[in-house]
Amino acid sequence: MTTQVRSAPAADPLAAETTLPRTSDEPAGPEVRRSTRTTRRTDIFALLGAAASAVCLAAVVFTQVAPFDGVLGFAVLSYGLFLGVYALLVSLDESGPAVRDRLAAAVIHSLALLMLLALVVVVVFTLVRGRHALAHLNFYYEDMRSAGPLQPLDVGGVRHAMIGTLEQISIALAITMPLGVIGAVFLSELPGSYSRFVRTIVEAMTALPSIVAGLFVYGTIILTLGMPLSGLAGAIALSVMMLPIIIRAADVVIRLVPGSLREASLALGASQWRTIWHVVLPTARSGITTAVILGTARGIGETSPVLLTVGATAVTNLDPTGNPQMSLPLLTFQLVRTPSDTMISRGFGAAAVLMTLVLFLFVLARLIGGRVPGQLSRGQRRRRVRASRRDAVRFAARERARLGRAALDQPTVGN
Repeated sequence: MTTQVRSAPAADPLAAETTLPRTSDEPAGPEVRRSTRTTRRTDIFALLGAAASAVCLAAVVFTQVAPFDGVLGFAVLSYGLFLGVYALLVSLDESGPAVRDRLAAAVIHSLALLMLLALVVVVVFTLVRGRHALAHLNFYYEDMRSAGPLQPLDVGGVRHAMIGTLEQISIALAITMPLGVIGAVFLSELPGSYSRFVRTIVEAMTALPSIVAGLFVYGTIILTLGMPLSGLAGAIALSVMMLPIIIRAADVVIRLVPGSLREASLALGASQWRTIWHVVLPTARSGITTAVILGTARGIGETSPVLLTVGATAVTNLDPTGNPQMSLPLLTFQLVRTPSDTMISRGFGAAAVLMTLVLFLFVLARLIGGRVPGQLSRGQRRRRVRASRRDAVRFAARERARLGRAALDQPTVGN
């Protein structure tokens, strides 16, 4: 049964009356606001109940049913039981497709949490093991020329390794950044049989083992050309590893630039290379920055190519073109293999410094190239404002000069 509810007469006699249908069993109060959240209370209860049930069932199996032992086996069994119980609880209220969707979401989120937990464990374990070395200031501004296995932590540091790592990765980036961007532009903007061949080679080189890159540079640059063990040789070896990563990632990003932007630029009369330089590359700038970050992450933590091409030293070498040079990954590898506790602490401290250095480089790269196209920094906005003011002053001076010339050219009327 429905009733007709009439609204109050409007102040305007010409306004029409509104009639709203309403069932007799509906409350007369305002309508309850509908929740638009994706997570419901029943979902949280199902997750918590499935987790508690899985832990309890796994404990029963380990203690009463089967003679199992070990923390890893308990975790794996608990996770499997959790997925089964969670699917069962969700099936009580949802249909089959919804159950599969919730189960897939639970698997994806749990794997993401596992990866985050692994990263946190690695970082925290490194910091805890190297906390004694990191607490000494000399660890940052001294090298290892005076530090032996029996020396305390207030002697020796990682200055030589930090300088070597920065010089080698800087040279490698100076080589790979222009070559990587040019290679990515060639693969994406100039399609053809040769570009397909180059893409195949690049994709194959992304899985190149680091020891192979080190042996290649050692055999060609050092043995054949006679270059000594140096930071430059190590940077070339790192470039061989970083270049395919940068080309492949930048190629994918450039191919994602909408074709309508290229067509609009070409329709306005711009050439292909001007379109690439002024339209394609600025649009893909943040993605190219990510490609450079991926290549840097691949090269900055490598040990084997550096060991083969750079050598090792305990003193600071500022010249990357001659004499052996140390890097943070190689120093960490050497120190953690020693039986001395102080050396192991120095090794984990060097690993912590390497992680901090990588984080700093990533943040710097994001600040430089992480803005979307058209978004200006504060300095760029200030320069644009100053340029606009100079243009306004120049235009005003030009207008005054024009008016002055017009006044002089105007004929004088005699009496």
